[in-house]
Amino acid sequence: MAGPGVPGGGDDRGDGAEVIVIGGGPAGLAAAEVLSAARCRVRVLEQCPTVGRKFMMAGRGGLNLTHSEPMARFMARYGAARPHLAEALAAFGPDDMCDWARELGQPCYVGSSGRIFPVAMKASPLLRAWVARLEGAGVRIMTRHRWLGWDAAGQVRVAGPDGAEVALRADALVLATGGASWARLGANGAWSDIVASRGVAVAPFRPANCGFRIGWSDLMRARFEGAPLHGIAMRIGETHARGEAVVTRNGIEGGVVYALSAPIRDALARQQGQVRIHIDLRPDMDIAQVTQRLARVRGRESVSNLLRKGVRLSPVMLALLREGGGVNLPREPRALAMLLKDVPLVVEGTDAIDRAISVAGGVRWDDVDTRLMLRKLPGVFVAGEMVDWEAPTGGYLLQACVAMGRWAAAGAVQWLRDTPKGLYPSAP
Repeated sequence: MAGPGVPGGGDDRGDGAEVIVIGGGPAGLAAAEVLSAARCRVRVLEQCPTVGRKFMMAGRGGLNLTHSEPMARFMARYGAARPHLAEALAAFGPDDMCDWARELGQPCYVGSSGRIFPVAMKASPLLRAWVARLEGAGVRIMTRHRWLGWDAAGQVRVAGPDGAEVALRADALVLATGGASWARLGANGAWSDIVASRGVAVAPFRPANCGFRIGWSDLMRARFEGAPLHGIAMRIGETHARGEAVVTRNGIEGGVVYALSAPIRDALARQQGQVRIHIDLRPDMDIAQVTQRLARVRGRESVSNLLRKGVRLSPVMLALLREGGGVNLPREPRALAMLLKDVPLVVEGTDAIDRAISVAGGVRWDDVDTRLMLRKLPGVFVAGEMVDWEAPTGGYLLQACVAMGRWAAAGAVQWLRDTPKGLYPSAP
């Protein structure tokens, strides 16, 4: 699995160096793995009682590790961040992720959607094996330790389990502190003030892979909160996606929504208000086919029965159709078919950022070099969601977090080898 610039693939060594990793999520644990393989003395500091909490949450519905699509299409999922992530993902890509999981006793398979999962479909066996391997390699994992920044001597300030502050010496530091969603799982964005106070540019956090607020009627909210919308298509402008969604009390969320969350969010910001999305309730049929099926139903049927018998529309889909098309739906088959294929809904805003699966924003790329070292803080490296990038669900988020953690660690090892001891400790 060693790639270009990754310890184990060359002569780089960090013998004797003390390296602290802040954050016990996938990026931080991946960094610790590479650092320990390079013979650094590694401590992982995690503010929560256990490591990998968001990783465990991601595995509740089946742990989607990565994706099997061709690499060119895979890389395109990272949008504007693609050139910044290219080297890290080339060094540790989807095949490497599968090999790594198999080495930890968790072989993978490719699902029908192209997503890659462990056969066990759980995060816990993989995380247990990962932590055991790290501890076996000498990595010291210190939970309930909260990073506070640096003291005047450049040592790492940490609040321990009892709240008492301690100062720890480090020759290099890898920050993998997460973004600003799911604060109860450890990613609260509090680190941004610490690095910003040192002159590091931080872009405002924005929700990504998030739900959106829609002004549902009382009937929709009362009867269909939590109801699934299977096999629909969604559009904003010329951007389309297909998949599943769920009606929430205040709007809509789910896979197809997450796939369009960036353009919907950005449109809301540009217009400083509401935007319109469009839902196709029967994407496998064209308007002519839907019209034909509706025309076969006897004309005396109610519109509800017409839709139920003609195109097997579920109650929640019928309610959604009324939300977008009004209570008095057209009876004429073609007019009804056209509405069913293009239901307009007004989006009023994003759901709360803490409910978002991930975030955009964080440390700006201009302040990070190719090794993922902060330009203004030599010897301090960053990885994972705390950097300003985003990607859709489907394995892209986890793949990039792990790859970035490994790449940042490789950069730290290289820096430790090349930097005179007189520059330690690394942080000002």
